[in-house]
Amino acid sequence: MIYTNVCKHCHKVFKSKIRTLCCRDCRSVDDSQLDDIVAYLKLYPNSNALQISEELGIHPYEIIKFMDEGWLNTVNGKFSRLED
Repeated sequence: MIYTNVCKHCHKVFKSKIRTLCCRDCRSVDDSQLDDIVAYLKLYPNSNALQISEELGIHPYEIIKFMDEGWLNTVNGKFSRLED
């Protein structure tokens, strides 16, 4: 089966054997951004999308798209007050 896809970056229509959100030409953009995000999360594991966005210059919606696509997971942490 051949799927018709639309690239989320350049909006080019392309066909592929799998469903994908990114064309071959823009795949390096995704790979680079995802590598940067993963490296940042290793240093600061409790960061949210806005913190990552401010530090790396990646739009928060791009980070949320990675989450929606399954590249990044969410974790429900708990907040606690630090002792004075």
